[in-house]
Amino acid sequence: MLRTGNEYKESLDDGRVVYMDGERVEKVSTHPAFKPLVDIRARMFDMPHTEEHQDLLSYTDESGDTNAILLKMPYDQQDWHQKRTAVDTVLNDIGGVVTRVGDETVGEMWSLYDGSDVLAEIDPRFAENIKNHIDRVIRNDIFHVSANTDPKGDRSKRPQEQDPDMLLHVVRETDAGIVIRGAKYETASAYAEQAFVKPTIANWGDQKLSDYAVGVISPMNAKGITHICRSGFAGRGSAKDYPLSNKFDEIDTLMIFDDVLIPWEDVLFYQHTRAATFIRSTLHRYSAFSFVQRIQKTADMMIGAAMFNVRQTGLDKQQAVREKLAQLVCYREGINAHLTAAIATGVVSPKGLLMPNPSLLYTGRVLACSQLHHMMHIARELCGGQICVTPDSVNFESEEVSFWLNKYYSINEDWQSEDRRKLLAMARDLLNSDYAGHKLTFQLFAQSPPFAHLNAVYVNFDFKEPMRFVKKAANLSDAISID
Repeated sequence: MLRTGNEYKESLDDGRVVYMDGERVEKVSTHPAFKPLVDIRARMFDMPHTEEHQDLLSYTDESGDTNAILLKMPYDQQDWHQKRTAVDTVLNDIGGVVTRVGDETVGEMWSLYDGSDVLAEIDPRFAENIKNHIDRVIRNDIFHVSANTDPKGDRSKRPQEQDPDMLLHVVRETDAGIVIRGAKYETASAYAEQAFVKPTIANWGDQKLSDYAVGVISPMNAKGITHICRSGFAGRGSAKDYPLSNKFDEIDTLMIFDDVLIPWEDVLFYQHTRAATFIRSTLHRYSAFSFVQRIQKTADMMIGAAMFNVRQTGLDKQQAVREKLAQLVCYREGINAHLTAAIATGVVSPKGLLMPNPSLLYTGRVLACSQLHHMMHIARELCGGQICVTPDSVNFESEEVSFWLNKYYSINEDWQSEDRRKLLAMARDLLNSDYAGHKLTFQLFAQSPPFAHLNAVYVNFDFKEPMRFVKKAANLSDAISID
């Protein structure tokens, strides 16, 4: 059933251990660094309850319960179209882009659901566990994230050859469950409710069993978990000068697992390296869609900021400027085309879900991530040098110097100095700030590094058709195989 924003905020007061700037955070929901995102996520919980948004963000299931479209399992194209509309509706409402809010990571459990047969090889309970947890997320409207990346240590060595805690692993079994130790990086864990904790890419060699091949569901307040967060960008500068940093900064965390007990009903796989390999190879078959859609929305922000800037001074009439704007548009529409085509040519998964066409989705992800920094530079150029030299807002409010700033930042009757300053501040925060650099790196590695993106393209592209065409064109003998 749908929850409210207040219910979500209250759920965060669960005794979780959170540190930031070397100090224990007593109340996550009101801490200055977390409050902006907590408020946004609370708004997301409240929106389906409103008359304006309920039809776009919620649906009624076969039991008569009302649930969130963002968490609904996709069985057909319409489900994906509804999800895409729901994400756009949320981002349009909050006026910015947030990535780790749950809908983009719940799809990773759908991938594991597709591998239920693999899980059942290990223990039939594990296949049932994933089904139960997916149902629980939907019915309880849970803010679910996904902890993946370990500290890793020396990657030239196997984990057993160094400090074993560099990769999360099982230290012992009990009648109640398994006990795990290690650490994971996870964006939003301090203000989420649970995480799918799974292995990163590991060197198992030919091992069939490994204590590092473990996937579990963990609540954020479990005994033994400590969240050590990076400093937030909120509060580093005025919200007038850094409107995105102060509202949309998503806090990243090093989650410490110090002998954390995971009950057996929360274990999704354990020891079996085949299951771990399966989830690594299929992990993003659904979730990549939500990530890439958000980069498309970031492209919209760059286009809008650039277009406003060039129109103010009449530069939009210059051919060279139009060419650069067209490059931004081609990037944006290239992402849009991949997402649209991935739905239109989706394929049915082993468990009957509709997967976005993997080849199109993964190539769209490569386009979105690999070209993002180029597009940001084009947007910087179109916005002009004033995004890095404009004085802060207090100067525009100063009795001593505001006259001069009003004079030089007013362009015409429509564009007076205050709106001009607001636009430049937003563009600076989007393209030039610490927050902007952080988001660029985040999008580059959010689902895996670039080489893994390209490997996913290689694995999912059907090379047979191009080879068959060349075999015909070159008149190769039948002995030449395309397999």
